[in-house]
Amino acid sequence: MIEVLVVDDDIRVARVNAAYVEKVPGFHVAGEAHSAAEALRQVELLPRLDLILLDHYLPDETGLEVVQEMRRRGHQADVIMVTAARDVTTVQAAMRQGALQYLVKPFNFAGLRGKLEAYAELRRTLDSGGEAEQADVDRIFGALSAPSEPGLPKGHSPTTAELVRQSLMNAEGPLSAQEIAERTGVSRQTAQRYLKLLERTGRARLTLKYGDAGRPEHRYVWATRG
Repeated sequence: MIEVLVVDDDIRVARVNAAYVEKVPGFHVAGEAHSAAEALRQVELLPRLDLILLDHYLPDETGLEVVQEMRRRGHQADVIMVTAARDVTTVQAAMRQGALQYLVKPFNFAGLRGKLEAYAELRRTLDSGGEAEQADVDRIFGALSAPSEPGLPKGHSPTTAELVRQSLMNAEGPLSAQEIAERTGVSRQTAQRYLKLLERTGRARLTLKYGDAGRPEHRYVWATRG
């Protein structure tokens, strides 16, 4: 069983999330916490802890500060951020601090189940041990990129999709793939791939910017924008 700590400042939300976790085969809720201090105390006390579902907005510290303190103390439990924090800065910081997945509230059972199943697949891949060929490495990273929502194709990372989406939503006007790449820290090619996905699903509109010469520049704007 994969032992999970559910952390959320809202007791009712924590209980709902814990109930969701218990419905996914192979997962067991080892504990709940409703503050950063309580979460860190549980991390110290629980005999075994594999995964933390971690809210960012906690009454005493942020979820990312909890991750930093855990790592400082030498605890290596994996983290999936489960939070209403949608700003690109927080999403990017979570990525850089090692959060494996990022699930934005509100979500339903299917959304969380997808994250947990992807995590379980990752664990199975890693538990095989030995040396990794390129195909093995691709499979490990592919497990983290499993789609969590209908319409997200296999091989697309929900976290990267959220970064690109937030950048586009918060922009004052149309952005090019290069501008999205600079704002999110991904490559231009990756930004272009996710922008095309947003366009295909109707979330973004493609506009063309014509210069003095050459091909027009493709620029994208969030679909709800005028």
